[in-house]
Formats: sequence, C-alpha cells, structure tokens
Amino acid sequence: PTGVAALNVKGQTIHSFFNFYVDVTPQKIKEKTIKPRWDKTRLYKRLDTIIIDEVSMVRADLLDCIDVFLRMHGPDSDRPFGGVQMIFVGDLYQLPPVVTSQERAIFSSFYQSPYFFSAHVMESAPLEIIELEKVYRQKDPDFIDLLNRIRNNSLEESDLERLNSRHAPALHPNDPGSENGLFISLTATNRIADEINDAKLRDLKGRFHVSKAHIAGDFGKEYFPTSTDLQFKTGAQIMLLNNDSKKRWVNGSIGIIEAYQKDEEGEYYLDVALQDAEGETVQVYPYTWELYRYSLDEGVIVTEPVGAFTQFPFRLAWAITIHKSQGKTFDHVMIDIGQGAFAAGQMYVALSRCTSFEGVYLKKRIRRQDIRTDYRIHEFLTGYHYRLSESEMPLKEKIVFIQKAIREKTRVKITYLKANDTRSERVIIPLRVGEETYLGKAFPSLKARCLNRGEERTFRVDRILKMEVSEAQD
Repeated sequence: PTGVAALNVKGQTIHSFFNFYVDVTPQKIKEKTIKPRWDKTRLYKRLDTIIIDEVSMVRADLLDCIDVFLRMHGPDSDRPFGGVQMIFVGDLYQLPPVVTSQERAIFSSFYQSPYFFSAHVMESAPLEIIELEKVYRQKDPDFIDLLNRIRNNSLEESDLERLNSRHAPALHPNDPGSENGLFISLTATNRIADEINDAKLRDLKGRFHVSKAHIAGDFGKEYFPTSTDLQFKTGAQIMLLNNDSKKRWVNGSIGIIEAYQKDEEGEYYLDVALQDAEGETVQVYPYTWELYRYSLDEGVIVTEPVGAFTQFPFRLAWAITIHKSQGKTFDHVMIDIGQGAFAAGQMYVALSRCTSFEGVYLKKRIRRQDIRTDYRIHEFLTGYHYRLSESEMPLKEKIVFIQKAIREKTRVKITYLKANDTRSERVIIPLRVGEETYLGKAFPSLKARCLNRGEERTFRVDRILKMEVSEAQD
C-alpha cells in the first residue's frame, strides 16, 4: 500500500501497478474512467499470483477496486480477482487503514469495517489463514507474552503496573554517552516528531549541511524514501534507510554522524557511529533506490527499472512517528504518546518495536484506554477459527469424541480459543458434558480437569478448535 514498503522489496504500490488514481472507486473502474496502461494489458492477462504486504493498511474499497479491475482485465472474468491467486501478508492487530472524518459516514454505509476482510469480494473468496508463530524481534518469553496481551487487549492490572515501571520522565533519552546507548522517540503525531527533531538539530553546535537528492526517470513523490533536501549537522542522530551490501547495518539502524567529508575521489560521505553492540563507525555514501515496473517479455513477467532516487540513506531520528516505525526494530525507545493513543494497535506497534523490555522508556504513564484494539478484527479472526474447526470436526462429533473419552477415562489434548482470540494447548481429563448460559445464550460446555493448571475448568465446546487423544496416558 505504501511507496516506501514497495521500494524496499522491489515491488510497486497498488495504485501504481493498477494505474489507479487517488480517488479510485469500483464504479469508476466499471465505467472505464480508469483504464489499464496500454503496455500492461497482456501482463494482467498472464497474472498468476499477487502478493500484498502490510494488508492491515489496505482499505476494503481498494480491495474491491482490485477485484473489479482484475475481473475486467485479468485471466478469468467469472472468478474473484479475475482468477488471480491473492496472498495477503500482515498483522491485523497493527495500524489500521486510514479513513478520514469526511469519508467515515459514507464509508460505513457501504462496508462493515475499513479492513480488507470487509470488502464485498471476500464474500466469494474464502481465505486460508496461515499464522507465523515464531517471534524473532524479542527473545524474552515474558516480554513476548506481555506484548501478546497488549496485542489482544487482555491486560491485567499487574501487566499495566509492570509497563508503567518503565515510566522515566526525567531520563535524558538522547545522551550518546549514556550507558543505555542511543534512544529514538516514537511519537503519536508527525508534529511532535518534527518538533523534537528540529529542536535537537538546532541545539547542536556546528554548521548546517544540506544534501540534495538526484532524481532520474519516473520516480513519483509518493516513493521518496527520504527528503530531497536533507539538513544535518555533525552529531545528528539518524536512522539509516537501506540494507548495507556488506551487512554492517540494516534499514532502521540508528547512529550518530561523526563527520561529513570527501574521499580521495572527491565524493562526499558520512562517518556514522552505529548504535549496535560493536559501536562500529562506518562510511555511508549516497545510495540509489531504483523504482521498478512490471512488464511482459515473451510471455514472462519481468521487472524493469523506470526511475532512480539518489541521496544519503538516512532521516533525522531523535524521533519518528509510531506509524513510520512499523516494520522497524530498535534496542532503546522512548515512547511519547502525547495526549494519548488514538488508533487501534498504536501502542502495540510502539512497544513491539523494541528488542527488550529493559529498552522501553515511557515519557508518560500508559492508561488502560491507551491499549486499543478493534473488536471487528477479533470477530473476523474468531469467526474464521470457528468455521475452520467446524469444517474439520463438527460440534456433534466433538461431543461424541468427548463422551467416549469420559467413558474410557482418556486424557485429551486440546487447542482452545480463549475469549481474547489467543489459542492455548492443554491436556485435560474430561469429566462431563453439559450446557452453560452466558449473556442469555446457551452453549455446550465441558467440565474437565486441566492438567496444565492442576484444577477443574469449564470449557466451551465450540471454542475447542482441535482435540486428539493425548500420547501421555496413565
């Protein structure tokens, strides 16, 4: 959905690939107000698979636009998305699609939610969800569990107290000589981030330097990875925006500019002291980002560069917005939510950027209302798991399985979907099947001894996603 995300994987934005205008609608595509580029008509016919990254940020109406377009110009007009296989990648509990206040009323009359899964095409295009369970950014299991409870908005008071133990208003977060290393402030708004960066840059002694970008070919503003006129000083804290070919830094690495000078051939470069454990000082030269377009060459889909943007690969980084931090990893963060979190997933994204709990510092204490999730995501994911479970083992079969286990005194391993949409693996000894009522609604229940907890528990049978005889029996 975004230019920078597309640039990093040598892809294209949705709007660019389909030749959509900013105000694209399904109706405009049907009326042929929006047409495919003449040089891509054969490519659309040959499409097999499209991968959309950061799908949490894709609006429902945009997905319907893709469907209408591909039905008109893709391989098969009678199938969803023109018969093209769609792969959606992303975390729905992160930042949501943007719907302006002016759009909200009219949007809600057409769609149940702004999320991609509320697109009308999804009614005829069933999903298969694959969940990646291994966490790479954090290593501490307690911190990972805490982040999952923030993600699902299932925090207890003890969790909130633990979070607020990182409240450190007196900390000077950007003292390069501190034992904690460099900090980056994550802010709720662009205004706060800009104010912090401007003030920090002014406070530095020394002269201003300006680096002007060189732009060649067709490289739209929406793809600019950094400013065309970078202002900086020696001592500035920056975030590098590319992956170094020698693997000395990655996109998101933090460092301090130590020098700005020319090499033997007269080309300017920066000496940057990296934040990482080695504290290495590296030479950073201007970097060229290439913009690619897709085309068809003798029946094969190929990419071709159509534009280039050359500039020093950094932005000032005493502060960036939480939105811009999505996808990044930092060792030390100062989270500044200003007047409070205002978007679902905002606090989860901010906290989960950090590699450790000890690396998190809070400018203000977190309130319970700052932990926000969208109930529509929960309904979508829970509904999916229910339908999948019902297709694999219908409710009646589950009850028959449980009753047999009770008669034979068999231990059963279950995968249970908790109310906050998290799943847990348990080994139980079923005792009896009955019926419980919650909020006026009856559901089949299972009384069992949970061997994980060492106590009797009541489970909703419809929330048992999987069950099998446990290998460990008396």
